[in-house]
Amino acid sequence: MADAASRLTTLAEELLGGPLPVRLRAWDGSEAGPAGAPVLIVRDRRALRRMIWKPGELGLARAWVAGELDVEGDLYDVLDRISGLLWERPEDTRSRLAAVRDSVKDPRLRSAARALMRLAGPLPPPPPPVEEMRGRSGSRHTRRRDKQAISHHYDVGNDFYTIVLGPSMVYSCAYWTEGGTLEDAQRDKLDLVARKLNLKEGDRLLDVGCGWGSMALHAAREYGARVVGITLSREQAAYARKRVADEGLTDLVEIRVQDYRDVPDGPYDAISSIGMAEHVGAVKYREYADTLYGLLKPGGRLLNHQISRRPEPDEQAYEVDPFIDAYVFPDGELAPMGRTLSTLEDAGFEVRDVEALREHYALTLRRWVANLEREWGRAVRLTSPGRARIWRLYMAASAVSFERNRIGVNQFLAVKTPVAGTGGTALRPRVWNEKTD
Repeated sequence: MADAASRLTTLAEELLGGPLPVRLRAWDGSEAGPAGAPVLIVRDRRALRRMIWKPGELGLARAWVAGELDVEGDLYDVLDRISGLLWERPEDTRSRLAAVRDSVKDPRLRSAARALMRLAGPLPPPPPPVEEMRGRSGSRHTRRRDKQAISHHYDVGNDFYTIVLGPSMVYSCAYWTEGGTLEDAQRDKLDLVARKLNLKEGDRLLDVGCGWGSMALHAAREYGARVVGITLSREQAAYARKRVADEGLTDLVEIRVQDYRDVPDGPYDAISSIGMAEHVGAVKYREYADTLYGLLKPGGRLLNHQISRRPEPDEQAYEVDPFIDAYVFPDGELAPMGRTLSTLEDAGFEVRDVEALREHYALTLRRWVANLEREWGRAVRLTSPGRARIWRLYMAASAVSFERNRIGVNQFLAVKTPVAGTGGTALRPRVWNEKTD
């Protein structure tokens, strides 16, 4: 099959209604597209079959995870160039791709679709890669299903996460200053959280979604807080407990495998929830806010650190990103910043401060991608080629999304202010920006 790249480029531009922003290299070695542009490699015709049957992100994602699609050149550049097709005019792009799938009556599209199917080879498509989340049971955000989702994402091996996250083992955006390392920036983020919570020696801190224990350790070591960290991941809990024991902090830190809805031993002086609320889901977010409110003593503080998305013109039409849902965060949902703030207020909290850290997360993700690429061979051996490819694409695409203001991340400082209104917050509450030695 001669010059598959030219044929594929022509068909793609016909279906998408515009020029391709990247160069294509096909399985037969042929190339087509703008000279000097980064190259999208279609290694196998099976990639086309996946995209015909699952137009849009999921078909592309399956081909990428299976190794049938690849990139030569700057991955960020490719993602930035195709973001206009996938993200910034999604209604137009999806309607065209759906037209192919549904065999609409437009003769031009029908002809292009038939040609693409001939180029793709025998149907049906290959089965999804083994890394795709399947077998979910029960309704969204029940305790059982949440545990399945968390296990899919986090129980892929602590050694793999050590490669990606580095020594800090913090899986949320860092807090950057000029010239700092990733470890410096993650330490500064943990300290920012501790200062916003006004932690003092002897305070009880509940760390919801404690990960590998970094926040719990920092609060105990640096502030003398008594910390309960909870996670649904057994691998995370085992790793965190070992770190606590190695640092001699078992008298101050307890790590539990526990759902936030099952914590029995409030009240706490403070609660940190860093990168956990994205797992809660829209239908459960009020329950989440109510539960944390109930676990705080009067005057206690919540620091909720959470990724947000831009509001949709029609919020009822919001759908979870299919790639993220199938391969990264099953059942994860993002909410607009305003909805999060309103829900916290509805639960009774007084929101005292909101800080946007969007650019900080883009910088963090680029460092994580660099860590993964630097130890690619080891990462593949620890997991699988598909899993490593998922993480490279997920983190790089997320970095581009933060840079282009498609998503953001915010820290909400919320107080369980007593009825009398005396919450103990300073007149100028942003004292955490005036760190002293």
